[in-house]
Amino acid sequence: MTDATHAHEPHATGVSQKLNWLRAGVLGANDGIVSVASLVVGVAGATTDTPALLLAGVAGLVGGAISMALGEYVSVSSQRDSERALIAKERRELAEMPEEELEELTQLYQERGLSRDTAVKVAKELTDHDALAAHLEVELHIDQDDLVSPWQAAFSSAVAFTFGALLPLLAILLPPPQWRVPVTVVAVLIALAVTGSISARLGGASQGRAVLRLVIGGALALAATYAIGTFLGTTVV
Repeated sequence: MTDATHAHEPHATGVSQKLNWLRAGVLGANDGIVSVASLVVGVAGATTDTPALLLAGVAGLVGGAISMALGEYVSVSSQRDSERALIAKERRELAEMPEEELEELTQLYQERGLSRDTAVKVAKELTDHDALAAHLEVELHIDQDDLVSPWQAAFSSAVAFTFGALLPLLAILLPPPQWRVPVTVVAVLIALAVTGSISARLGGASQGRAVLRLVIGGALALAATYAIGTFLGTTVV
């Protein structure tokens, strides 16, 4: 294989992160579909008033998107802070005890299957090139130039949730009143089947099982909220 071919091959770390973002996007969209669909179907069980459905759907969409963004921001910020602390610790150890760190790196390569002589040579060459990067990659599996961004995670999560939530919101508002719930249920179950298939494919899991779980879970959520909405709509004055 030529050097030119290698130059165009994606690095494993970048591919992994892209898959993680895509998987997070699919899950965020799935949350938007289920949560807003459950909300508007529940309200539809109590009333056919279009402004009430619109208000409930928009409130669920905005509140859910903000909640998802905040949750993702806090989670990713904590992860990034931990990674930065580990990087600072490793940099300090390399400055204070370079020989011990070189031996540690050598042993790590031995554990990966290299002979002692080869491990020593590799560890020395990588240390001469970039000691910190070598230790971060092999010991901690961290790329200091590719740390996660909490703002990007928050934005991606909010956008994914919003797009997912738009489906049930439009499905409940556009059809005639008598068709609103059936159309929404069908649209939501189809969307859940699609997102389940995509997430299973990304994770290398069984697509049939993932789709079945999501569709059954979504159907139960819709049935429960519709029943509650219908009950409260006929009993509460």
